[in-house]
Amino acid sequence: MVLARTYDAVMSGERAPVAPRSIVSESWARSLDARVDPDRGAATHDLDRADVEDMRSANPLSPAMALLRETLLGIADEARHMMIVTDEHGHILWRDDSRDVLRQGDRAGLVEGTRWSEETVGTNAMGTALAADSAVTIHSAEHLARAFHCWTCAAAPIHDPEDGRLIGVVDVTGPIASFHPATLALVVAAARLAENHLATLVAARDERMRARNLGHLTRLRDEPGALLTPQGRVLAAHPAGWLPDRVDLPDLPGGSLSLGEQGEAVLEPLTEGWLLRLRRPGHRMPPTLGLPFLGADRPGALFGDRRVRLTQRHAELLTLLALHPAGRSADQLAADLHGDTGKAVTVRAEMHRLRVALDAGVVRTQPYRLQARVDADFLHVRDALAAGELRRAAELYRGPLLPSSEAPGVRDEREQLAAAVRQAVLTGGDVEALWTFSTTPEGTADSEAAQQLLADLPSSDPRRAVVRARLNMLR
Repeated sequence: MVLARTYDAVMSGERAPVAPRSIVSESWARSLDARVDPDRGAATHDLDRADVEDMRSANPLSPAMALLRETLLGIADEARHMMIVTDEHGHILWRDDSRDVLRQGDRAGLVEGTRWSEETVGTNAMGTALAADSAVTIHSAEHLARAFHCWTCAAAPIHDPEDGRLIGVVDVTGPIASFHPATLALVVAAARLAENHLATLVAARDERMRARNLGHLTRLRDEPGALLTPQGRVLAAHPAGWLPDRVDLPDLPGGSLSLGEQGEAVLEPLTEGWLLRLRRPGHRMPPTLGLPFLGADRPGALFGDRRVRLTQRHAELLTLLALHPAGRSADQLAADLHGDTGKAVTVRAEMHRLRVALDAGVVRTQPYRLQARVDADFLHVRDALAAGELRRAAELYRGPLLPSSEAPGVRDEREQLAAAVRQAVLTGGDVEALWTFSTTPEGTADSEAAQQLLADLPSSDPRRAVVRARLNMLR
């Protein structure tokens, strides 16, 4: 075999019968510089099962996994190959195919938690795609480690649409005999589909943030300001064009930011992203109290430039005060929290602790009420529903309100809000709103929503495959 003779010649320092491909020879050089042993190279197991689970949930590729599986698994299974997805460092976070194929991968170290970078195992499609930031097929003896010469792999990098950074690779790996020449093209197509899907999610998130926070920008009136994503990309600015498309945020965002000739700016944290405004001497903006409580098992608040960890009880109290801006008495809050058994004295003690945790001026007394600009995601959903903006409501609704709370006042609002969103998207005739709802924790388990999507989505829409797979799982 030509590849094997070329490999043996290069590794022994002799003249090769055929020069290896440039992407392979460059990878061999990088791998050897990293002191990878061609005769003993093996994958390192860096992550245990808990680490893999944590990294999966935090990985930006997680929302695209259903699409990647739908696109590649049928092809991989037919050829007795496996689909693998890594993070930007080459750690395998996901792999899928039949048990027989996965058992073969086990013997080669192709398992979750192992690292397949060039620095650890030498030339391989996943590591080389990361190192070269390019789609690549590595055949048989093109692998640096002899142990992997029985495999052929095709991998393509995937980039974050937010900032273009490399966030991982998708790979199809299998035995040489059954590897098809078109596999790389299919893997590249799957990577582009994943990037497009992530870009759609970013666009939806951008629109959601604009919808939720444009009021903060307009309230600046004639003062220049802008809404920024967490990474500093400008979503909206007033006046238009006074800032570039992206602002370089300090390592620890918050407080002041120099804009050069524009002067000093202030960054105020929002539930998602930042409100930027030019600093004016002696000018003090009222504090913003961010309450991102939808889908929050571990609730926290944003107060000014501080992130405040909350107890469940304090999150419930803030929810109730946000729902009743005119104020609530201790007796009313006791009933909201505990029903008929509630006691005002208990509420007063909790309110004292809450005022200390935030700021005494934020929670006013007689009656208890909030003295701040309240930025609560559940209120934004209510406002969108009241305005008939179904798509916006679905985009803002990220899950149930304080899902662990059993306080009657919170539970009632949670159930009413969930039912209102579901009813609105099921009967509103907006397929995009229904699709967005179907991606929430409640929506993914809603078979009626899935059936409605199959009826409403055009036959050529690639999302039908995802919905059909989800409906089969629910059944």
